[in-house]
Amino acid sequence: MFLKRRSLQAEYFDLPDRPVHELADGYRMLAHMNRIFLLREPFQRRFPRWLGEKGCKSLSILDLGAGDGSFGGELSEWAKQRGWDWRFTNLDVNIQAMRLSPTRTFVAGSALALPFRDNSFDVVIGSQMAHHLNSDEEVCRHFREAWRVTGDLLFLNDLHRNVFLYAVVWAVLRLHRYPRHFLTDGLLSVKRAWRVREWRALAERACIPNARISLYMGARVLLAARKGKA
Repeated sequence: MFLKRRSLQAEYFDLPDRPVHELADGYRMLAHMNRIFLLREPFQRRFPRWLGEKGCKSLSILDLGAGDGSFGGELSEWAKQRGWDWRFTNLDVNIQAMRLSPTRTFVAGSALALPFRDNSFDVVIGSQMAHHLNSDEEVCRHFREAWRVTGDLLFLNDLHRNVFLYAVVWAVLRLHRYPRHFLTDGLLSVKRAWRVREWRALAERACIPNARISLYMGARVLLAARKGKA
């Protein structure tokens, strides 16, 4: 069932010529799925643990593959409720996706060649972006670039490729009667996803020192690293 990434087709969601109304519907459905699967939870739980209350008070954060920026917007609002100022810059290659949320800060660009100087942000994140890349070499470039522009914390996550998650995603999407193309993409996302040992090997190839690769609640693979931190 779970093929090597290089043998899998692209997701429909990634096609560059999708109509704007269809793209908007896709991001609304994706935001709903992200809430169901508690996508924000690792960020909300781990950031205070790693950075401390003082370190969380004011952060410049780069979100890679941010799409319409809704994920960063939700995290920013959550932080605001705690008296923290989290300022997001959202980067994506899809200009149409950015136009869905004109009030947010966007930069058009590739995660493989970031248009920023070294150490430009306090934190760099990427949530479920790596499985959209086409090869291990692209993932390594993504890791290296993300590490280059963070001034302190790098935190990336993606799905954990396993049969149980595949079945859960299938059941949830069928229960909510999502369109067939969205169901197909959801299942393909799991197939294109990662195992812990795979991300550990890629982090080593990307020369990220002290990278911690872990499994989160059986459904996600996490990469965390801090500059100058063991």
